[in-house]
Amino acid sequence: MKKATRIIVTIALLAAFGGAAWFSFQRTEQQRLSPPAAARPAQIVELTGLIALDVEPYFKDPKVVQALAERGYRVSVTRIGSRDMAARAVPGQMPDFFFPSGVVAANQIGDAAKKGNVTTTAYSPFYSPLVIASWTPVAQLLAANGMAKETQPKVWSVDMAKLVAVMLERKRWKDLQGSQAYDVGRSVLVSTTDVRRSNSAAMYLALVSHAINGGDVVSDRAAAQKVARRAAELFKRQGYQENYVNGNFDDYVSIGIGKTPLAFIYENQMVSYALAKKGVGPDMVLLYPQPTIFNKVVFLATNEKSKGLGEALSTDPVLQQLAVDYGFRIGDAAYFARAAKGAGLAVEERVSQVIDPPSYEIMAEMIDVVAAEMGR
Repeated sequence: MKKATRIIVTIALLAAFGGAAWFSFQRTEQQRLSPPAAARPAQIVELTGLIALDVEPYFKDPKVVQALAERGYRVSVTRIGSRDMAARAVPGQMPDFFFPSGVVAANQIGDAAKKGNVTTTAYSPFYSPLVIASWTPVAQLLAANGMAKETQPKVWSVDMAKLVAVMLERKRWKDLQGSQAYDVGRSVLVSTTDVRRSNSAAMYLALVSHAINGGDVVSDRAAAQKVARRAAELFKRQGYQENYVNGNFDDYVSIGIGKTPLAFIYENQMVSYALAKKGVGPDMVLLYPQPTIFNKVVFLATNEKSKGLGEALSTDPVLQQLAVDYGFRIGDAAYFARAAKGAGLAVEERVSQVIDPPSYEIMAEMIDVVAAEMGR
């Protein structure tokens, strides 16, 4: 064979080999991106649900939509207030699932569904403790007056009983010992959303009522009315309050220490902010109330086909980790803590001093009393 012919044959063989390798790579990459046919769901289950504002961004995330589709679900959701969901638990008109914010609202929905002979199945895929967003000078001032302490760098605990006592005494920041770093005439108050409309404010009322009630959960109507009348003062003295969950946190972030020295929020609001912004301001800190309340986002399946979604949200590693992107805590506390730390936010990895809120009947009683007092 002539030399020129050998060269042509060699080039042709190399080209053929290269083409085969390229097609093999493409086939492998396609297989990696698309699960095998046997692993794909046989059919898509279409579900409709009513959800709280807290989880709306999660369900809108394209990564979540894709993950749900890969697991056989196409989910259509409508956001309404958690307290309004119970009225939608109507036989023959119920969605496939409810996803309210908080156990109190979930219990109310479950009871309403039961009256219509519909049994709900509850799952708690993720949760967030209630915390107080604050600033280093404020936290240090509270610590100097025996109301708080730094448990680790930039993580503080606050004694709710002592803080509530100071607020009810109508103390001002400038009245506190060592107030030079925050010498202002504002009353010592925790900013909240509107208790008449917002779940986070209702949870603040639950914590305040626990402190006023001598460290016991309020469990009867007489005590509820008495405690709520005292707690109403703390809401009335705040002035205008936002009626949606992000309003209070937005003021904390955008206006700062001058307007919002203490903001009662869900922890996931600060964590998701830190993850999105790749950090927080140098003086931004979290105070963990002692005790606090866990706000569980409770998934209520109203039929058999939605139970699988509740199970997937609660146990699937991908769906769980995507929830952490929105600041929620999951069963893997270490993963959550690493994510927050990676975003430059210090958090309490394990929150242990936790109480349950009162029953929804008692909470409704206290909210009604506070609302009436605020209207006077």
